[in-house]
Amino acid sequence: MDALTIVEDEVRDQIRMRGLDPQDHQADLEDLVESAVVEYDRRSMTSSLPLIGEANEAVRHILDSVAGFGELQPLLDDDSIEEIWINGPQQVFVARHGRSELTSITLSEERIRDLVERMLKSSGRRLDLSSPFVDAALPDGSRLHVVIPDITRRHWAVNIRKFVSRATGLRDLVQGGSLSDEAAAVLEACVGSGFNILVSGATQAGKTTMLNCLGASVGPRERVITVEEIFELQLPLRDVVAMQCRQANLEDEGEIPLRRLVKEALRMRPDRLIVGEVREAESLDMLVALNSGLGGMASVHANSAHDALTKICTLPLLAGENISRSFIVPTVASCVDLVVHCARSSDGHRHVEEILAVGGRVEGETIETTTLFERRQGELRRNPSAVLDSKKLDDDAKVRIARAGVEL
Repeated sequence: MDALTIVEDEVRDQIRMRGLDPQDHQADLEDLVESAVVEYDRRSMTSSLPLIGEANEAVRHILDSVAGFGELQPLLDDDSIEEIWINGPQQVFVARHGRSELTSITLSEERIRDLVERMLKSSGRRLDLSSPFVDAALPDGSRLHVVIPDITRRHWAVNIRKFVSRATGLRDLVQGGSLSDEAAAVLEACVGSGFNILVSGATQAGKTTMLNCLGASVGPRERVITVEEIFELQLPLRDVVAMQCRQANLEDEGEIPLRRLVKEALRMRPDRLIVGEVREAESLDMLVALNSGLGGMASVHANSAHDALTKICTLPLLAGENISRSFIVPTVASCVDLVVHCARSSDGHRHVEEILAVGGRVEGETIETTTLFERRQGELRRNPSAVLDSKKLDDDAKVRIARAGVEL
């Protein structure tokens, strides 16, 4: 047994004896670990105990093991790392600046299970043979997804997606080169006027960041309700209620799907409804809500802005056989005002690829659209011939959009 393991066991014994909660008594725990390391170092000098090495590193390692997530904690603390995933005991990967790297970390199968169980402890979610998938949020807001055998071939598959964006508003995206100043002015004006906006893109394209930045432009007197599978949105507003889904219990009861949350949100006096990610039949309830005059935003996986519009016309059909495209397509045309498509380049940089204005006209099940902005030669440029419907814009928004050069 090595020195770190001996001291860690001693610290755990002290924690149990004193009744300390590692999450609620951080200062006391740090004092306890530092004292234990100093005491062990003194004893090892006059006995056959293995040497513990550099004291500060030992304290950090033991604190990570006792109060954090062990070997993964330094990766979680590293702001340059965006995502962590484990394919097997010797395959721990990270994504840094959009590119994947294989780390030198090696974990046993038992250690991986122990770390996952510790991560799930605060979420109240379970993982077993009857429920081999789990989505949960870590205390720092990171999103955890785990799949176990026999769904996976052999090893547990673990993904931890960190929310490391420093952008809290559209102007931050402009400074980061993800959005042009003209486009930001148009989006701010449209959000302020209550436009319904669909954010599209591939995985890790920055959809959640864009939703957060768009949400920051919502008026200070508006009440916002957010619904998500797992809490990810962090809106800098004063009147926000966030809700997330819940999985079924061991008796296969108590599940709260996203569709139920959309319906419940409408009973909470919202001025805006934000759906973290539209995947299935909940899209129908969202469209019905937006068609009743409620403002809203949502994100969807898609390859382009036009594909996102096609997808949002298709997903509601999953709600039942009595739902037809003859109802859905005109509803989408009248509800959705803008589609903001996000993309990630080969070097890992995330940016807005296109902003599409949706008209209210439908020709042969095809919704009339206009490209307001599109990325050409590495820059998001305004389409000189684009026209934006001004019916929903207030006077201040019209002035700001006109200054940005977009015709109304």
